[in-house]
Amino acid sequence: MNDSTHADTHNHNHNAYEVETDIESNTPLAPERAHLQLAIEGMTCQACASRIEKVLNKKPSVYEVSVNFAGETANVDYDPTQTTPEQVTEWVNKTGFVANLQAADSLFEKTNEDTETQYPWRLIGLWICLVPFLVGMAGMVVGQGMAWMPPVWMQFILATIVQFGFALPFYKSAWASIKGGLANMDVLVVIGTVTIWAYSTYLWLTHGDGTLNSLLQSGHAGGHGESGSPAVYFEAGVMVIAFVRTGKYLEERTKKHSLNSIDLLLSLTPDEVEQQQPNGEFKNITLKEVQVDDILRAKQGSRVATDGVVIDGAGWCVESHLTGESVPLKKEIGDGLLAGALVENGSLLYRVRAKGSDTKLGDMVQALSDAQGSKANLARLADRVTAVFVPVVVTIALITFGLTWWLTGMVDTALMHAVSVLVIACPCALGLATPAAIMAGMGVAARHGVWFKDAQSLEAAGNIDTVVLDKTGTLTIGKPTIVDEVMVDKSIAVDDVLQIVASVEAHASHPLATALVNAATARGLPLFNVTDISVIKGAGIQANIEGLGLVKVGTAEFANLMLPKLMPKVWQIASTVAISINDEALGAFALADDLKSDTPQAITALQDAGINVILMSGDKQSVVDHVAGQLGIEQAYGKMSPRDKASQIALLQTAGHKVAMAGDGVNDAPAMATADASFAMFEGTDVAQHSASARLMGESLMHIDAAQKIANATLRNIKQNLFFAFIYNCLGIPLAAFGFLNPMIAAAAMALSSISVLMNALRLTHFKTKVDLDNTVSGSHTRAERLTKA
Repeated sequence: MNDSTHADTHNHNHNAYEVETDIESNTPLAPERAHLQLAIEGMTCQACASRIEKVLNKKPSVYEVSVNFAGETANVDYDPTQTTPEQVTEWVNKTGFVANLQAADSLFEKTNEDTETQYPWRLIGLWICLVPFLVGMAGMVVGQGMAWMPPVWMQFILATIVQFGFALPFYKSAWASIKGGLANMDVLVVIGTVTIWAYSTYLWLTHGDGTLNSLLQSGHAGGHGESGSPAVYFEAGVMVIAFVRTGKYLEERTKKHSLNSIDLLLSLTPDEVEQQQPNGEFKNITLKEVQVDDILRAKQGSRVATDGVVIDGAGWCVESHLTGESVPLKKEIGDGLLAGALVENGSLLYRVRAKGSDTKLGDMVQALSDAQGSKANLARLADRVTAVFVPVVVTIALITFGLTWWLTGMVDTALMHAVSVLVIACPCALGLATPAAIMAGMGVAARHGVWFKDAQSLEAAGNIDTVVLDKTGTLTIGKPTIVDEVMVDKSIAVDDVLQIVASVEAHASHPLATALVNAATARGLPLFNVTDISVIKGAGIQANIEGLGLVKVGTAEFANLMLPKLMPKVWQIASTVAISINDEALGAFALADDLKSDTPQAITALQDAGINVILMSGDKQSVVDHVAGQLGIEQAYGKMSPRDKASQIALLQTAGHKVAMAGDGVNDAPAMATADASFAMFEGTDVAQHSASARLMGESLMHIDAAQKIANATLRNIKQNLFFAFIYNCLGIPLAAFGFLNPMIAAAAMALSSISVLMNALRLTHFKTKVDLDNTVSGSHTRAERLTKA
């Protein structure tokens, strides 16, 4: 039979029967495994994330931890019989951070909080203190020397306010980091700036005769040893703190408002809706007040607030936020609506079926949040480096200080060189390189209707060189129809045979089974009760019908049917479903399925990208060859059982290929589990969707091409970021050690390095694929056609 023989079909009815997926594993499953996502506050660099992971990984009740510095989240898999979410949260809090549980609706209910403008008062105060120093620095640039620099006593006051007031968060973070056993970026900043402040204060206090008058009179020229003033460097510490804090603020804004697509998704639902009252009138209520079964109205230009069903009116809706396809869909009475859909034309009255996190949009928000919080394998390299980075940098700074002092005999020069090393070596850019790109890539993929399960899935999709495709429901529409039939005994009515076949196939969900049941329903044929349903792998499905006996439905061989050699041509390109009763063949039906309209375009796009496309189907070889010939696929395998597909993919992997599998049935699950990456089609079975590393929310195969290209672009972006971050530190540290960078320039360069990594990641948000262009064109055509008809 086609693609999945009925031996591998899946039943979702009440009379369900067990279907083996043909997957063998020697790895025992954990008896209990629960997932938890935490929002983490207070992380300043990748070392913070590594510290949380280190602490939680030591707990025997925790299986796996992934902390995302860019997303400020932690994904924790734990044993619920040994610990609780509250206990996990407490463990994180003890490391010096603030962890909050992400409740089911928490993501969906924080739209207003996230969009509010919060003024950075601490940063503003910091820059106010910095202004006098900037004026003094400007004087140096225009040839005034230190004349514009404020007196040293004023420098001391401003620097002290900054060092022990506005910089207090740096101290808290550094101390918490040290207590946790790992040093983060803030440790470097605190060591460097407090050393500058202490050294400058010491020079100022020991200058002159030590009286208050001499202290106030010193430094009218601004310091640095001019006009008898002490060689202080208060401005260096203030500027370092200001630049680092500014960089952090820009990072936070970029992460929250530009990289994170979750906010964009959450903003798709309106704050207020029109609720129909019992008397027929409408009243505006908040979205939080809406209950299931309420009747709401969505007018032209507004967005649908919840998942629901149209009960009155008609209109055209755009659901591109979930499917990635911007072509409007006509909605009439009885049609389903998705939360966030834009009503482009018309007015709809709909009954609420799900709200908040229970909607398709809510599911996507949670899935995207989990995926963005996961960690790609490439990130492990950065983790290993940052774990030892700070101690190494402190050692280099001490060596720089000692050697410079010994070679020059100038302690202030040695100190500035050492501080520059501490500041320039901040591992922020390294920590942001991978998660920033993952966040952006996941968001772009979601907008294209591709839901990656986690970062590893996206990474795997970006490395594939081979795509294996199922046929029915993947390349084809998945709605075959009966095109011919043959009966062994001409005296038996075709409808009687169809009635028996449909009675058995009613317990399967494969497209061929659905087609036969639909045909029987269309002819008004009632179905028989069946018992003892069982599956014969690679052959078909059998059951008992009272009064008839054992009925077998499946391949011709399974039903003991010998088809004549000279059959009409349609039988050569159609799927065959044969039937026997008590092992006596009754006949067979030929079912044909049309290709999806854009399947040829999708295959060409994948091949043009250098991807080898292979067709594997449970259908007979003649049908598979016919479809492959239509699409220009050179490798096509028919009569493939689930084990055959998985084995063939394993052989390809052994040969060094990175393989992706796309399918929609239970029979595809083993192959999906074996492949490096896998895609479940939009209306695929639950087993297929759970086995896949990514779900396609549209029916088009172009989503696979988009997924591959987006994943590939994300990987390139990650590698660019990592390269830049590594080169930045490799070049910056020697330059600082040899005195080519003063602490102020080092601080500015460090902040710019993090921002540049984020800007590079932001380029992904503007990534365009063939799907974007096609949807724009087809969408404009559709609108033009509707206007013409109107």
